[in-house]
Amino acid sequence: MDHLTHGCVLLLDGTPDRRRGLVPNPTAHAVAGAGPRGFLAAATADVVQLPAMAGPQSVLAYLRDAATVPGPLLVWVTGHLMVPARKGGEVHLALRDSTPATVRYTGLPWEWLTRTLGEHAGPTLLVVDVEADRRSWPHVAAAVRDGRLTAGPAVCGVVTPSPDRAPAEASPYTRSLLTVLDLGHPTAGPVLDPALMHQLALDQAGLPEERLVLRHGTPGPVLANPVHVAPASAVPAPSVPAPVAAAEPARQEPAPAREEDALPRILAAANAGRHNEAAAMAAAWEQQVLRRHGPQSAEAGLWIEVRADLARLAGDHPRAAELWMSAAANRLARGGPSDAEAVAALKRAHYCWQHSGDRAPMLAPALLALWERVPGSLDAAADVRARLAEGPRPVSR
Repeated sequence: MDHLTHGCVLLLDGTPDRRRGLVPNPTAHAVAGAGPRGFLAAATADVVQLPAMAGPQSVLAYLRDAATVPGPLLVWVTGHLMVPARKGGEVHLALRDSTPATVRYTGLPWEWLTRTLGEHAGPTLLVVDVEADRRSWPHVAAAVRDGRLTAGPAVCGVVTPSPDRAPAEASPYTRSLLTVLDLGHPTAGPVLDPALMHQLALDQAGLPEERLVLRHGTPGPVLANPVHVAPASAVPAPSVPAPVAAAEPARQEPAPAREEDALPRILAAANAGRHNEAAAMAAAWEQQVLRRHGPQSAEAGLWIEVRADLARLAGDHPRAAELWMSAAANRLARGGPSDAEAVAALKRAHYCWQHSGDRAPMLAPALLALWERVPGSLDAAADVRARLAEGPRPVSR
């Protein structure tokens, strides 16, 4: 890695207003919250985030500025692909005001993106995690097959079908890719192979069968490896750092990160209302613990509980109830029905279940089965049965 270089990370959010939910593009939020400056193989880097941009010319100006940076350039594109309603075929990245009827004028033609990035003199990597609706899907698939979507710079990523509702959390591919970038790779040198990171993310993401995989080219040294292993004759390799990216550029020998350091950051993000960022960090930590200790370990159970409390803080009581039930089952399997911590987790699940509104009946059988394993829990089990008999209630606020 050349420590004299200055690079750039450009985060481009192509989400039209009509597809923005309560949390605008959580995938873009997760990338921005992960400290993307630390991913770049450069001593210093600018991070430019373009959310809710209006007008392709404005976006093109930012792309041209990014292309003038002499060092490595990482462009991470999220959002929605569209093709014009009348003259279909040319793929556009939807911008703030885009609709199928107007995207020809309001969206960014994909060819503009790849052509401009192709003018960058330094190492370039384009990461793509986007959706396409049913009408646009055949045109996007054709553009993938004939190479139009992967022309120009090195690219990796996925296109998935648009869900019926705007998603409430970051997409699986981005979550997995952020995890593998934070964990690095012990056999690599100071820079990472994007193709390997891409494949690891695909393997872990659990994507739908109907997806389009983008992979093209071999970039230069773009991505820093946070786990640069020194030669055997030198100092021992540092421990794998936490999947919470630092704000500073990655170093060759980062200090080992600890759970007790990560938890305050996660809780601070949640208490500040950055719930998707907090959930993404916790999920990344959980993935690391699962690899180290296994799914039935006490360490994995603790991170399930962290995610359960984050879901409660975010107001997602059904999800919190599911996670607390999973944590309780984990503790019951290890400590038996008399385990006080298992009962405490089950009580938290019960509380969240009581506030789950019309989702409560779907969660009730699993909750009841857990209570029936605990001696002296007749009142709690009876409450679940009574609520089932009453039918759904409105969600408590």
